[in-house]
Amino acid sequence: MKNLVILGAGTAGTMMSNHLVSKLPKNEWQITVVDQYKTHYYQPGFLFLPFDIYTTKQVKKKGAKFIPKGVNYINEKIELIQPEQNKVQLENGKELPYDILIIATGTKIAPEEIEGMKGPEWHKSVFDFYTYEGSKALRDKFREWKGGKLVVHITEMPIKCPVAPLEFAFLADSYFKNKGMRDKVDITFVTPLGGAFTKPKATEALHHLLTDKGIKEVTDFNIERVDYENNKIIDYAETEVPYDILVTVPTNMGDALIERSGMGDDLNFVPTNKATLQTEDHENIFALGDATNLPASKAGSVAHFEAEILTENILRYINGEPLKEEFDGHANCFIETGGGKALLIDFNYTHEPVEGTFPFPGVGPLNLLKESRTNHMGKMAFRWVYWNMLIKGIHIPFVSATMSEKGKHFEETEA
Repeated sequence: MKNLVILGAGTAGTMMSNHLVSKLPKNEWQITVVDQYKTHYYQPGFLFLPFDIYTTKQVKKKGAKFIPKGVNYINEKIELIQPEQNKVQLENGKELPYDILIIATGTKIAPEEIEGMKGPEWHKSVFDFYTYEGSKALRDKFREWKGGKLVVHITEMPIKCPVAPLEFAFLADSYFKNKGMRDKVDITFVTPLGGAFTKPKATEALHHLLTDKGIKEVTDFNIERVDYENNKIIDYAETEVPYDILVTVPTNMGDALIERSGMGDDLNFVPTNKATLQTEDHENIFALGDATNLPASKAGSVAHFEAEILTENILRYINGEPLKEEFDGHANCFIETGGGKALLIDFNYTHEPVEGTFPFPGVGPLNLLKESRTNHMGKMAFRWVYWNMLIKGIHIPFVSATMSEKGKHFEETEA
């Protein structure tokens, strides 16, 4: 028997196990998934938890439920990848040999990277919403908060779901309006970028929304420390932004396992071919999702598109065929803008988000880069799609793994 080992049972790892179990001959290949955690979280739901839009039960389920039959599922912490020996060493001392390895270990927040961030005020007046614990603590804080300065802050890029901090600011505006206390809350969005997003057209649209909602913007802010005693964040230019509640997106880093194994870059992301998803240093090791160093968004939709392409490339690798250089950085995500509306953006490595219709040219029913209730309904429906289709490796109809240019209003000069 040959062994294919998947490290991580999050979105990317679970999808790959579901894709491959039906493609690899059961009498030739044993698929094993390893993850130390037993709970599978619907991470996009962490955005909604602080605002009491979702309950805790709606964002978590038992991970084993989504690992297909015929796949060996091991709940253990991974100690080391030994690529020269084609082995994975578990914390309990057991070794797993592999013929093919897929790294899907994701990304984690690292608040300890910034002085004062993970101090005595962590989850008291300084919060994250990228973890279940942080999101839940923030929900409890918001329920009894009487108002003041709310600062929504990004430490540095790349981060998981680049639009989530903006969505948080928009939802906060809507949440406090509904509570009849928006006039008591001062919201400021603080980013290290020169604008609201990484792409010019989307930045322009999102900047207008921030302005319309009375959300202040502080750009080019490279944080040096959190002064939790005086409730302010300070950047390297000594610019200060005061807060009563700081909602921060800390530095995002790949799993410490990648560092221990000597396989990552400075942020522990795995150097990966951006078109084939084969790792740069080892031909029988592949990576996808948030664990890679690809210049694509770290988001569930990206992992979904990668998984469809990687499945074919795994089969090609097994058969000794050339790998398809097909992944184009395709990302597709709804941006919740509050008030029961959302934007939709669809882009890839070479094309920024533009206006248009999706998934059908001229028909939609979804509009790109424009607020609508239909887009909001799509965002809310995504939780069902996630649990019932996405992580089960079921193809989402009419949405291709590579980005379609049809129905989009590109300028002539764009690459």
